[in-house]
Amino acid sequence: MNMKTIVTIVGARPQFVKAAPVSRALSSVFKEILIHTGQHYDYGMSEVFFSEMEMRPPDFNLGIGGGSHGEQTGRMLIELEKVFNAVKPDCVMVYGDTNSTLAGALTAAKMQIPLAHVEAGLRSYNRSMPEEINRVLTDHASDLLFCPTQTAVQNLSSEGIRRGIHQVGDVMYDALLHNLALARQKNAILRDLKLGKGQYALATVHRAANTDDRQRMSAILDALGRLSLPVVFPVHPRARKMMGEWGIPAGGNIILIEPVGHFDMLTLQENANCILTDSGGVQKEAYLVGVRCITLREETEWVETVSAGWNSLAGVNKEKIVALFETWFPTQERKLLYGDGHSSEKITRILVEFLK
Repeated sequence: MNMKTIVTIVGARPQFVKAAPVSRALSSVFKEILIHTGQHYDYGMSEVFFSEMEMRPPDFNLGIGGGSHGEQTGRMLIELEKVFNAVKPDCVMVYGDTNSTLAGALTAAKMQIPLAHVEAGLRSYNRSMPEEINRVLTDHASDLLFCPTQTAVQNLSSEGIRRGIHQVGDVMYDALLHNLALARQKNAILRDLKLGKGQYALATVHRAANTDDRQRMSAILDALGRLSLPVVFPVHPRARKMMGEWGIPAGGNIILIEPVGHFDMLTLQENANCILTDSGGVQKEAYLVGVRCITLREETEWVETVSAGWNSLAGVNKEKIVALFETWFPTQERKLLYGDGHSSEKITRILVEFLK
């Protein structure tokens, strides 16, 4: 009997993290073809992951980075169709909510190849975010929808999607458990920064709604500069570019550093006093490592972290950010919200049944 072929599409930093544990689980029963669209193309943001997380290099690297959303997605569609025609996959698997996710989903749907979406059902209900459009369209095109939470299942049901839904927990938790153990063995970043556990805050800003809006970016940097602890800020390339163009200073005790590898990031997260971020994945990782999180957005897909009392939405309100940092601390117990760390194996078993 021939081994079935799964095509996995990755293109942005969090997708490498999510795909790694699933790829390990798939390898025993499927032939996996890994396609890197190149959406994040600078070494510090992507290729370092393949070596760090013991992933084999991609079988295809499309090298599609930069350009407008439409241009980037269109070029991916053209190139993915060529690859799918060559490898003839039995199923296409996409992750999260990037342009790579949408391009993979549309190509699979047009070519009538079964589509699986990992991290299905998340909603911010903010249609001005490109990520929200990407995830909604991908879910409606998918045959298998792997949901991390019951909330995600309910979101799909309310949109009329009721078939192919599986609540499997969160593959990010699988990855976190595996990678934290490695990070603790390998890491020296705190020593390099001369910082100890709980002695600093960690900030990440990458969403276009923040980086490409001068007023919002200025407000975030102003707030970070007023916090009572040093703020380690690995600067996303887009944020650095706009800060330079606008001449926005990073004052106070902000420590600007280059983007870091995944293990360095985990060490910084696990040992922070507080994490301030506009990233969905980082909000969830903060919860999983037990660090309070202030979200620099007005809404979140990970509503459970807010309900559980470990995540607080501040938007870019300077006074609110500072006040939360100085006075707000979680008081509720951290419950297991995101599965048991075996989501990848569950996904693999479901795919085996589906493709029989």
